[in-house]
Amino acid sequence: MIFGAGPSLADQAPMPQGVELPSVPSNFDVEPEYVAGWGSGKIPKSAAPDVVGAFRFLCSPGQLSYDDPIVYPGQPGKSHLHQFFGNTEADAHSTYESLRKTGNSTCNNRLNRSAYWMPAMMNGRGQVVKPRYVSIYYKRIPASSPNCLSRGKKPKNICISIPRGLRFIFGHDMLNESGKKTGKGYFNCYGPGAKSGTYPDIVTAAQYCPTGAKIGALISAPDCWDGKNLDSTDHRSHVAYRKYGNDGKARCPKTHPYRMPTFTLGAWYDVDETLDRSGTWEPENPSWHLSSDYMPGMKPAKPGSTFHTDWFGAWDDEALALWTAHCINKLLNCSGGELGDGRQLKPTNGYNNQGQQRIFDPPPDPGFHHHGNAAEANPSHESSGNI
Repeated sequence: MIFGAGPSLADQAPMPQGVELPSVPSNFDVEPEYVAGWGSGKIPKSAAPDVVGAFRFLCSPGQLSYDDPIVYPGQPGKSHLHQFFGNTEADAHSTYESLRKTGNSTCNNRLNRSAYWMPAMMNGRGQVVKPRYVSIYYKRIPASSPNCLSRGKKPKNICISIPRGLRFIFGHDMLNESGKKTGKGYFNCYGPGAKSGTYPDIVTAAQYCPTGAKIGALISAPDCWDGKNLDSTDHRSHVAYRKYGNDGKARCPKTHPYRMPTFTLGAWYDVDETLDRSGTWEPENPSWHLSSDYMPGMKPAKPGSTFHTDWFGAWDDEALALWTAHCINKLLNCSGGELGDGRQLKPTNGYNNQGQQRIFDPPPDPGFHHHGNAAEANPSHESSGNI
């Protein structure tokens, strides 16, 4: 089998100097983590007429924990209950370096040691419902696109890869209840008897999700970066979303001129008889809800209305460069962790998930929850500079 010698990044804009964290090479033999794409080594088809290249894969659910290494670093048990996927060792003490050096991954394999997490889904009986699977879909226009080539004294929409050490939160803002939601999160249904749609919360979506179907929580990550910070005080301000101009084209704001591959996340859960499909919500008698909807000391929120997601990047440098160069910049339609050069991330996790247990008792709650503002949550954070 003959594969490409490596990614060609000639048309890739350079990363801002002195911002990324130093490279941390994978501490294992990476070659066994690559296999011939779908057993044949064929190159994925073009994504045309779509104008973005696509890189997709599935993740299995990982650990359940009251940790949040972005909001409460070094403070185990301080958060509401999170469902993690990706790096199997992610916890309150995780850093970019620790993620790169430890853990397996529930997203194809450990070439992607990034950590993804979101509030755990609860069924109203005090039990956790783990997703059947989580889909991740990275996309961005090719770096050779005219819409990526703005340079000059005030550059904008500069297409880059994902900077090492970047992390952020998107969706409902738990640290600022009056803050703007980001990512356009919504709920959907599919399967026997389901009616697909874009539903604002679990209560609404449940009406269209009979037993045997799946209910999904979907949200899109930011795609623009300020080129200066890997984190920020609110864990959001250093990244942004494209906005449409008068010409109908969506561009990154001038304050965040670097356009990265962004991802859409979809967590899909098997529906059972514990899901209330009446379309009504009784705050004192909750059905399915996110752990962040019901928290000590806070007024109950409508199930699903506090949906948010955290991401802490920790890709192997070569793997990241490969799928960016081929799937994204060559406008290919890569699925299942295909890299666009005839290889695929070996799918050690995420596919053989039928018949596995999905209902769990939550881990013991340490009772250390803290829900103040961002400065209180992480007083050591600075609002500017590299973090």
